[in-house]
Amino acid sequence: MPEDTPDQAAYRRHRTLFAAIERRRHPRLRRTDITVTDESAVRRAVKAAALGNAMEWFDFGIYSYLAVTLGRVFFPSGNATVSLLSSFATFAVAFLVRPVGGAVFGPIGDRIGRKKVLAVTMIMMAIGTFAIGLIPSYAAIGFWSPTLLILFRLVQGFSTGGEYGGASTFIAEYAPDKRRGFFGSFLEFGTLAGYVGASGLVVVLTATLSDSSMQAWAWRIPFLVAGPLGAVGLYLRLRLDETPAFQRLEAETLTRVRATEAAHGTETSAKGEFRGIFVEHWRRMLLCVALVAAYNVTDYMLLSYMPTYLSDELKYSVTNGLVILLAVMALMMLVINQVGRLSDRFGRKPLLMAGMLGFLVLSAPSLLLVRLGGPFWVSLGILMLGLSLVCLLGTMSAALPALFPTQIRYGALSIGYNVSTSLFGGTTPLVITALISLTGTKMMPAYYCMFFAVIGVIAVALIPETAGKPLDGSPPAVGTKQEAVDLVEAQTHDPKF
Repeated sequence: MPEDTPDQAAYRRHRTLFAAIERRRHPRLRRTDITVTDESAVRRAVKAAALGNAMEWFDFGIYSYLAVTLGRVFFPSGNATVSLLSSFATFAVAFLVRPVGGAVFGPIGDRIGRKKVLAVTMIMMAIGTFAIGLIPSYAAIGFWSPTLLILFRLVQGFSTGGEYGGASTFIAEYAPDKRRGFFGSFLEFGTLAGYVGASGLVVVLTATLSDSSMQAWAWRIPFLVAGPLGAVGLYLRLRLDETPAFQRLEAETLTRVRATEAAHGTETSAKGEFRGIFVEHWRRMLLCVALVAAYNVTDYMLLSYMPTYLSDELKYSVTNGLVILLAVMALMMLVINQVGRLSDRFGRKPLLMAGMLGFLVLSAPSLLLVRLGGPFWVSLGILMLGLSLVCLLGTMSAALPALFPTQIRYGALSIGYNVSTSLFGGTTPLVITALISLTGTKMMPAYYCMFFAVIGVIAVALIPETAGKPLDGSPPAVGTKQEAVDLVEAQTHDPKF
């Protein structure tokens, strides 16, 4: 008997009626309800989304790896710490507008489709990064030099606001349910590829050119590379079809809304989506913000801030520090897809919890090893943090989109992700540098990560397990027609007595 049936006697008298009501509430799956994914289409979607993510983090990576040089070019000062803080403040500026970009691009992506918005964000990111490489130095045009830098950082930040939420949604909605972790891990493979490309290019430049050449003109080269990369990424994205989940949602919406009501529905859809996000799904939004805060603080601390920490705080060679980080990231790239497979097999929560506990327990020992100096100890300390981070990187791209239903997924994830990244992730280098300067404690990066790891542990404990399950608001997605047939045949009728 259904759990919410109030009268057992009535249920016994009208079993057939109650069974019909229950079937109406929870209709049986038909073969046409199940999405059979096209393997080649999934791989094209993953490639295009991952390349866009790689470009995004290439852009942010080169800025952070060249922070000391950029501080001298755009913010000349007699005090090296003030110059570095000014450079990191400009790095953080891009994150201030990311929530605005997410609030604009996310709901648009839920209304007109993921593909179109991702093409626009790709164009804007390429333009913003390429333009930075053309800005004259402070010595040439004075005040206008840092002003233009801030302007194009804002363009970068605004476009990035629609990038991660859209890219992770795109992959999640294309992938079959049982392989969403594996395919989602390629998005963060793109993150690492972007950082590796940025650090590798900076290593080559700093190893072959003098400091004066880097400051005079060579710092521009990595930014100018973004132009061709953006063109390739745009080409790949424009060749894609819209995701199956969005196509189905769009078809269902068209059948529900009559032509005479379409205009009104379009005018009010954005308002309705914001209400759905902040009123109906506020608990999911809080969990998203907490997860992203813990994940991004650790990410930015290791991949963006650590080279500066090694060179500026520990007086370690810039080139040697980047080479070590480059090697660790290359190792992470080798295992990240296997982490995605493990999350499909054992669940998202065990992998996420392992990463959060890793940062909680290993941050202080790892930084103590780094502070010992020498290639071996620095490499070991960074590797310990890298293995903790890869547990998060390989899982988060599948876990976050599954928090929200299809009709608000792009918007909710873009807003939650970017609000959290702006408040906590992008400010990490600035905050840690300021805290070290204020307290004189060079262990501050470890303490900062440990604090947010505690938040992450709590958030992971509260999120539902979504591995192998259909996305909320979408029908099951499988990899083969036989899987669809097996799924339908696995259903059984209510027993009759």
